[in-house]
Order: sequence, then structure tokens, then C-alpha cells
Amino acid sequence: MTEAHYEITYIIKPDIEEDAKKVLIDRYDKILTDNGAKVIESKDWEKKRLAYEIANYKEGIYHIVKADAENDAAINEFDRLSKIDDSILRHMIIRREN
Repeated sequence: MTEAHYEITYIIKPDIEEDAKKVLIDRYDKILTDNGAKVIESKDWEKKRLAYEIANYKEGIYHIVKADAENDAAINEFDRLSKIDDSILRHMIIRREN
């Protein structure tokens, strides 16, 4: 099976402390690697105003992860855990062609 390429964008609550944000990002990068994915890049994009309010927040910190995986286990686990994490307002996973 060939590796699939993914781009994951998630929005972190804007009022999170810097140390807590770093722990959160490290945790989700580790979830991916522990489940067989290879994190190519993990970086903050910027704090942006949201198009609509989410959980009483008008802005959020966007974080982007590029990862490769041979199966869906890592992506599915990231998806499952980010849905129940109060610090993540929204996330989107895209499978890239290149």
C-alpha cells in the first residue's frame, strides 16, 4: 500500500496559554506518529477572525499539519480525539494528491 498525504487544519481556542498550546500541539503530533503516520510539518498559521462564532469565540489560532500515512489509523484517531477536545474548536482533514 502506498502512503497517502494529508493536510490537517485545526482551530485552537484563542485564549489558551502559550504553554498549554504547545502541549496540545505536541500531543496531537504524537497521536499521529504513535498511530503510524509521519509528521512532515506542524506549524501555526495565525490567529484569525472566524467567519462565524464557534462556542462563543470570534477568533481562533489556526494550526496546520502535513502528514503521510500508510493507513487511516492515525487520521481516524486524530479525528476522534479532536472532536471531543474542548481546546479545538474545529478541524478539517484533507487527503492531498501529491
